[in-house]
Amino acid sequence: MTESAREGHFVQSLERGLAVIRAFDAGHPELTLSEVARICDLTRAAARRFLLTLTDLGYVQTDGRLFRLSPRVLELGYAYLSSISLPEVAEPHLERLVAEVRESSSVSVLDGDDVVYVARVPTSRIMTVSINVGTRFPAYVTSMGRVLLAAVPQPVLDDYLDRIELRKLTPRTTTGEPALRAELARVRAQGYAIVDQELEEGLRSMAVPVRDRNGGVVAAVNVSVHASRTSVDSLRRDLLPPLLAAAARIEADLRVAGSSPALRAV
Repeated sequence: MTESAREGHFVQSLERGLAVIRAFDAGHPELTLSEVARICDLTRAAARRFLLTLTDLGYVQTDGRLFRLSPRVLELGYAYLSSISLPEVAEPHLERLVAEVRESSSVSVLDGDDVVYVARVPTSRIMTVSINVGTRFPAYVTSMGRVLLAAVPQPVLDDYLDRIELRKLTPRTTTGEPALRAELARVRAQGYAIVDQELEEGLRSMAVPVRDRNGGVVAAVNVSVHASRTSVDSLRRDLLPPLLAAAARIEADLRVAGSSPALRAV
């Protein structure tokens, strides 16, 4: 879409209101007016109008100084989750997989430059951050993200790599574009991705694609393990077969449900 066409329909006030909501996260559950203005690059007067409007609508709560999101914000995400069958279909299969391998498992989709968790069954917490439905991570540095990126058309992948900054999150993070392209080609050929301590030290993860009835990759399912107790070879040898089986069961149920989720990549 051209910039002129975008200008014809783009509502900047809506963009800014959504930016105010996104300013709150796990690291900033409560913010002052000045902090919201700084994070969102707004004047204090504009930030105040957005915050008070969101308060009137019930999406934000305040004690007069600090602002925080209210539980009503969940309605915004629920509208998406309730409109697709993927999370509901996937969860029992994640539970079965977790019971079998005794490791956490999740399903994610691509949203912009990130993977977003839409279903998850944890065992023990192995990351410093808590992962829940709705958690986002940069796609390039996660096993599920690499599975999903490996499936997008080449022009879409080129645009993605031109757009993002490959930041080094750990000493092991792949940050060179040629190396990442080679890894994505490998993932595409072998049908799975393994990420070894690139998102967080001590964390290994393996993911495989979930395909719709037409063979298109619409999601990814993973297992995550602690590096101290599961080697990369063990991941591939012991956990890949049950992970592939879980993905196949999810795909079969999606076909039986009669509609594949309307999920697309970046």
